[in-house]
Amino acid sequence: MAAPLSVLIIDSNEENQRLLQTILSFIGEESEHLADLDQVEIITRYKGVLLGEIPPSKALEIVQQHPQLPFVGVCESLDLDAANYLGRLSQPFSYDQLTRLLHQCQSYLTQIGELKDQSQNSYLLKMLVGKGDAIQEVRHLIEQVAGTAASVLILGESGTGKEVVARAVHEMSDRKNGPFVPVNCGAIPPDLLESELFGHEKGAFTGAFAARKGRFELAEGGTLFLDEIGDMPMPMQVKLLRVLQERTFERVGGAKSLQANVRVIAATHQGLEDMIAQGRFREDLFYRLNVFPIETPALREREDDVPLLLQELLARHETMHNATLRFTQRAIESLMLHSWPGNVRELSNLVERLLILHPNKIVDVAELPAKYRHLETEDATMALPSAFAEREALLSIFNDDYGKDEQAKTTPESAEDEFDLLSEGFQTSTAAALPEEGVNLKDMLAEFEVDMIRQALDQQGGVVARAAEQLGMRRTTLVEKMKKYGLSSKE
Repeated sequence: MAAPLSVLIIDSNEENQRLLQTILSFIGEESEHLADLDQVEIITRYKGVLLGEIPPSKALEIVQQHPQLPFVGVCESLDLDAANYLGRLSQPFSYDQLTRLLHQCQSYLTQIGELKDQSQNSYLLKMLVGKGDAIQEVRHLIEQVAGTAASVLILGESGTGKEVVARAVHEMSDRKNGPFVPVNCGAIPPDLLESELFGHEKGAFTGAFAARKGRFELAEGGTLFLDEIGDMPMPMQVKLLRVLQERTFERVGGAKSLQANVRVIAATHQGLEDMIAQGRFREDLFYRLNVFPIETPALREREDDVPLLLQELLARHETMHNATLRFTQRAIESLMLHSWPGNVRELSNLVERLLILHPNKIVDVAELPAKYRHLETEDATMALPSAFAEREALLSIFNDDYGKDEQAKTTPESAEDEFDLLSEGFQTSTAAALPEEGVNLKDMLAEFEVDMIRQALDQQGGVVARAAEQLGMRRTTLVEKMKKYGLSSKE
């Protein structure tokens, strides 16, 4: 089995080399490096080459010797005139620029036909995203069983990608040119399941106006995927067992035996052995299906794969929604802490929801739905220009709490009435008329604000959270104001 294609780094600067390998590893790309330029003749197996601090003449020679490979410079002084030299990566290295250049490398290889089914392993890496031990074990099992005729039983929770595993087995088998036909046994009424699987003849039952092929016939020469096999009723289990044993079946209402040249892959999220003990699943059918079991891991057991899955799911959904999305490191860490009861399907739905809510933006913990916030959100309060700060001070002084008291006396019927009440409240609070020589309104507002904050802190025993609630502002806003005015609390 050929190894997955990787990115080659040719750079004599060890620091740059390590940094590039770290970034490539973070985005899920395998990489290797060379410092000895005499070894460059072996670079024909890479998906792209990053050229670092090497002499420009030598770099041009390497690029021209390998027109089948795309090259990217990582040195400011490297600017080569060649069709397969796709550009230069500026320092400091940027995630966005690196992924864009790697995508160009991929496009270049596609155009010259170098990415035509490189290997079965590369197919598995695309279908089953992740680098953890659990998902690598699944890939290994698929590779082992795909080339055989053995029945496969895929076990795992809902949303773990059981159908993806079944398709991977099919695509890597000798039957890959045949059809892949999925059937959800739990979604078809029991009285229609036999006709759905085996087909029926004309007049076999009321409404059968014409003969119809079943899924076994439609999957001829390919693979039949029986999802949620645990929901199959007992009478149908007997008939399925006979087909698996004898490799023949009859349509409903027919007498002619048809050959079943089909590979059967089954899947379930239920514990079939427990169902056998309860008399709800046939033991002989279980052993006929369970020749080669593959268990798909729950997402909570492979949290390290969440960043790679996010990247893959974004790539799949971005085109559909004509938007992109980026996650901060804290947002990714918060998602890695989630238990994911819906597994990869739940993560896929979340990515699609965020693309709709926050298109072309960067998502932090605060932008995640509440149940996915497993880290504290960082308040992004910023210092405002003086004009905005004064307006914010007025709004924070005459807030909703003050308005509720005034509303008990008078309900404003217009914006002008509400402003009059606000002005009246301020005049009452200051209990002073405007002197002829004038006042410094900004200082006066600040003094009033300090007085209100002190009163709130005194009344709430120095507890900032309760004082902020009384003043009708966020705790973080109150903390900033206390820092500004040099006030302290008992917290």
